[in-house]
Amino acid sequence: MKYTHQQLFTSTLMQWHKKHNKRTMPWKGEKDPYKIWLSEIILQQTRVEQGTAYYEKFIHTYPTIHQLAKAKDEAVFKLWEGLGYYNRCKNLLFTARKIVAEYKGIFPTNYEDILQLKGVGTYTAAAIAAFAYNQPYAVVDGNVFRVLSRYFGIDTAIDSTEGKQLFTKLAYTVLDKKNAALYNQAIMDFGATVCKPFLPQCHQCIIKTHCTAYTNGQVNQLPIKEKKLTKKKRWLYYFIFKCENEILIHQRMNKDIWQNLFEFYCFETDTQIQWNKKLIESVLKELNIQQYHNIHISKEYEQQLTHQHISGKFIQIDLFAIPTTLKTYQWIAEKNIHQLAFPKFINHFMENEGVKKAVNT
Repeated sequence: MKYTHQQLFTSTLMQWHKKHNKRTMPWKGEKDPYKIWLSEIILQQTRVEQGTAYYEKFIHTYPTIHQLAKAKDEAVFKLWEGLGYYNRCKNLLFTARKIVAEYKGIFPTNYEDILQLKGVGTYTAAAIAAFAYNQPYAVVDGNVFRVLSRYFGIDTAIDSTEGKQLFTKLAYTVLDKKNAALYNQAIMDFGATVCKPFLPQCHQCIIKTHCTAYTNGQVNQLPIKEKKLTKKKRWLYYFIFKCENEILIHQRMNKDIWQNLFEFYCFETDTQIQWNKKLIESVLKELNIQQYHNIHISKEYEQQLTHQHISGKFIQIDLFAIPTTLKTYQWIAEKNIHQLAFPKFINHFMENEGVKKAVNT
């Protein structure tokens, strides 16, 4: 049987889930819609690491929806304390009491009925329908957006109206409709443990051979977000890759700061990174760079823009050869570097330290 690109993605991902997925969570594999709903409401604005303890406390205190529905508001809010976004807790109580009163404590099985429950949106409704009832609904979260964007090489902004529609449609196309619960768990776990936002584990990725972003050296550039301008503090870390007399450059074309200006290979992170040789080597490993010499880490540079503050460093690395993962980028002669327009942030670095032969660290 000859698989299409989409079918290959689905079948390989399911193989990974069966053989390699070791991620554990207390609600994983759960079929009780009450427990699935509870976990999803807790995780709506909360990280898994923090939400796990709250989920376990709720299940211990209110093991059934009947017990939650009968609980006093003050007791439930006390248990919720520290999670924030208290409307979630209000909706939790309202919905529990509604299900007990109108559905005799039995969760609705129809997706449209689930969607009508207070505090339940399309994502949560799909999760309940898929995980509890194995119905063919795609659960589309940030992990799913990222995996699909990289594998299929899609540069449409995931937070745009067009992007949301495109990725949701694709998510349903690649969904294993007969095994919706397993598939949804697989792609979400894959995004959380392998295809991570920063330093994805490409070296151990089972689908990298057919991943467009990996093939084209775009893993660090995808997915695209349209609303980066809302960030007030941004960390940009530039890798200056040199090979003989050529340097890798990239032109910023997205709707963001410095549009149409040139830059080096960029890592953007939400928090500050303390770079050292070991961490740099892990980045190079993900880019399939095996032979290199001379690593130099610059001092920290800063630039204040109108609505955001930019901080970052420059990491210079000499390569013996251009790896496949970086061949699709533009490489120019080092002597021509000053003919291109760079943002002030990069020019400040070049004026102070310059693109020079690095020293060993």
